[in-house]
Amino acid sequence: MPAGRISTPAAIPLTRRLVVLVAVLAVALAGASAKDVTLLNVSYDSTREFYQDFNAAFAKHWKEGTGDMVRIDMSHGGSGKQARAVIEGLPADVVTLALAHDVDALSRRGRLLPQNWRQRLPDQSAPYTSAIVFLVRHGNPKGIKDWDDLVRPGITVVTPNPKTSGGARWNYLAAYGYALRHAQGDQAKAREFVAKLYKNVPVLDTGARGAATTFIQRAVGDVLIAWENEALLATRTPGAGGCELVVPSASILAEPPVAVVDRVAERRGTAVVARAYLEYLYSEAGQEIVARHGFRPRCEAVRKRHAASFPNVELFTVADTFGGWAEAHRVHFAEGGVFDQIYQPNR
Repeated sequence: MPAGRISTPAAIPLTRRLVVLVAVLAVALAGASAKDVTLLNVSYDSTREFYQDFNAAFAKHWKEGTGDMVRIDMSHGGSGKQARAVIEGLPADVVTLALAHDVDALSRRGRLLPQNWRQRLPDQSAPYTSAIVFLVRHGNPKGIKDWDDLVRPGITVVTPNPKTSGGARWNYLAAYGYALRHAQGDQAKAREFVAKLYKNVPVLDTGARGAATTFIQRAVGDVLIAWENEALLATRTPGAGGCELVVPSASILAEPPVAVVDRVAERRGTAVVARAYLEYLYSEAGQEIVARHGFRPRCEAVRKRHAASFPNVELFTVADTFGGWAEAHRVHFAEGGVFDQIYQPNR
C-alpha cells in the first residue's frame, strides 16, 4: 500500500470483509443473548451462611449451563415477619422459610402462589430437614441432658418468640411434643410442662439468629434451644465461648419449605431461573452444601457420606403429633391460643 494511503472498507478484499462482519455480528449477538438476572430470596434467620455458599455455587452452575449471569440477593429475619413482609410487597422471587404455614399465608392471604405449592417440588417442597437441639456452656455446668432439665428451677433458657419466628415455633412444638409423649397424650400435663419451661425464658428475641447472639455473644442463659444447624455452626465458630451441643432424647423433624413466588417471578420475568434455583437444592451438589452447613440432606447418597455429622435422635412430626401446621397454628399460636395462655413475660 502506497505511503499515506488510508485503508477503507472498499480497499479490503470482500472475503476478509465478510469474515470481519460475521465476527462483529457474533460478538453483538452474544452480548444481546447474555442476560443478567437478579433473584430475591426471602429466607429465615438460620440460613445466612448456607445460602451464601449455595448462591455462589448456583450462579456458577447457571453461568456454565446458560452463559447468563445470575445474582441472588438475600433477606433474612424471623420467618413469620418475613412472610408478612412479602405479603405487604417485598418482591421475593423465591421464599425459603422456616415453616409451611408461612408459605401457606402467601397463598391464602397474599394470593402470590397456588395452594398446591407443596406438590411442585419433591418431599413436599422441603429439600432439607433439621432437628431441634440444645446448646450449652462449655463443660455443661448445669448438667442439661434432656427436655426435663429445662424446667428445673434456676435454669435460664434462651429461645425466640413463636409469634415472630418460625424456628421458635419448632422449638415450642418440640418441647410440647416431648411432654405429650411422656404424659401419654395428656394435654393438660403437656401444657403445664411447657408453661414451666417458658417461665425459665427471661426474654424472647424476634428470630433464631437473635437468640443465638443473646446466648453466645451476650452470654445470657444456661441453654439455647436451637436449630441443629445453628448449634453446629456455633460449636465451630471461633470465639463462641466453647459451647457444646446436647441432643435430647426426642425432638421434632423440622422441614423448612421453599417455593417460587409466582406473581412476583412472572412479573419480573424470573420464573425459569427461580425454579431452577430451587431445583438445584435437590441436586447432589446442592445437597452436599446442605450437609456441610448442618442441615440434614434428603439425598440418600449424601446423607450416608455425612452420617457421622448427624446423631441419631427419635423424631416426631407436626402432622403426626399436632395434625399439621394449620391445626398447630390454630391451637397454639393464633391470638388467644395455648402459647398466649401459658406465656407470662417476666416483669
